[in-house]
Amino acid sequence: MTEHIAVIDDQGKIQYVNDRWSSYGHDNGSDIQLDWLGINYLNECKNAFIRGDDFSRNAVNGITNVINKKMTTFHLEYPCHSPDKMKWFIMTVTPFEINEKVYCVISHQDITERKLAEDTVKSLARIDWLTDIPNRRTFDTFINEEWKRCARLNMPMSLAFIDIDHFKLLNDTYGHQYGDKCLTKVGELLKGYVKRPTDICARYGGDEFVLVWGNTALEQSINLVKEILQKIVNLNMPNNKSLTSSCLTVSIGMAEMFPNKVNSENELILNADHKLSIAKVSGRNRISH
Repeated sequence: MTEHIAVIDDQGKIQYVNDRWSSYGHDNGSDIQLDWLGINYLNECKNAFIRGDDFSRNAVNGITNVINKKMTTFHLEYPCHSPDKMKWFIMTVTPFEINEKVYCVISHQDITERKLAEDTVKSLARIDWLTDIPNRRTFDTFINEEWKRCARLNMPMSLAFIDIDHFKLLNDTYGHQYGDKCLTKVGELLKGYVKRPTDICARYGGDEFVLVWGNTALEQSINLVKEILQKIVNLNMPNNKSLTSSCLTVSIGMAEMFPNKVNSENELILNADHKLSIAKVSGRNRISH
């Protein structure tokens, strides 16, 4: 069998394990190694929870409910990663009776291949297909979580809206394939300014991009945005009919806030969007903050 199988009594003591159960524990550094008989599996799960494994608490609750006949079966998906390999399993707990005494069969099935496929699909759903950077939905989730983190730690957040100048004119002049190429180039460039888990660049919609830096003051982020403004010009991508420049340029609006319980990330977004409008009205190919 490929599953790891154990049988426990109504007190949680292991009465039987198959070879796959023993060998997996031995190969993955379990303290118990090969002799599992008589070990209280519920206690082992409780000890794992004390060490910080939240899934173990769910396992204890589920197994206990099956033993007490509050549930007919119990299923739990959980990670079991080693330093060099990511693995996931699904635990299934099924009861049976012998001489009016309740026992449970606990099986652990390797579902790593399925989970990796699911994670790939989820990752694709978070990425903009054209520019290969996070999409609007990912941005919305990220900024909400980062806002809460910065609020707890009393840290600033900086946000920059980046809008390609006269993008409709560019599309009308050179065609949508060239427009897509310009969007891709800008996305590639912005990736280089996301170095930490507290940062994100995303395609906000159409020809508009957004950059967020957590725990970063406006004066720090302005220097980064100045680089971005110049590097986009240095791409030297023609936009000959643009009223701003003969090559691709962008307008950028910036804002900074210290998150707290009173304000929200929407205020930061609106502030940066307002500054972007000012940059456009002021002649484009510039930063407003």
